[in-house]
Amino acid sequence: MSVTKATTIQGQINEITDELLTAADHLKDLTAAVSIFGSARIRSDSPYYTKTQEISGRLAKAGFNVISGGGPGIMEAANKGCHEAGGTSIGLNIELPHEQKDNRYQTDSLYFKYFVSRKTTFFMNSAGYIIMPGGFGTLDEMFEALTLIQTGKASKAPVVFVGTEFWQGLMDWIRNQLVVNKLISEHDLDLFIVEDDPQKVVEHIQTKHQQYVLDASCVGLC
Repeated sequence: MSVTKATTIQGQINEITDELLTAADHLKDLTAAVSIFGSARIRSDSPYYTKTQEISGRLAKAGFNVISGGGPGIMEAANKGCHEAGGTSIGLNIELPHEQKDNRYQTDSLYFKYFVSRKTTFFMNSAGYIIMPGGFGTLDEMFEALTLIQTGKASKAPVVFVGTEFWQGLMDWIRNQLVVNKLISEHDLDLFIVEDDPQKVVEHIQTKHQQYVLDASCVGLC
């Protein structure tokens, strides 16, 4: 019996559904979680690794859980900082042919075959986002988070870019191209901040989280 496109797609839909249901059940009691996005390629001797670890540790001490992609680099630093501070450190691991290798600092680990179910799990469980330097994957996650918040398809959540020097070119492009050409509104720039000081990053997350929890019209995806 030949496999048709329809049966292949149906099989994939079933697998994606199973991944979403498993993640939803596993994380059903999770509250006040912050997702940290960033590159798997950043080494442990990078200042960005060290800063990610510090931010994550401060978040844990402030009562937040931390979610990362579960792999090396920035993801490892995010899990490590939270884990060593005694917090709940969650890894949403993805099956990839290279780069992805589970880090050992995960309190809870989930495994995904599909990016769509993995990203949906991030957005359904995040009360804030911290964007560290990264490549295509980080940009994909970051822009989707901003799009969901901008369009009201996800609950309001603070978004913080860390690494002024790294992100400056993108910030200039957003202002000079997207805003100037009216592809986004000026007030869309209020959806995020750029901040390098770990203490101020966490303070911003705390302030906005308290504000949005009191004024929540939806939780997770809307």
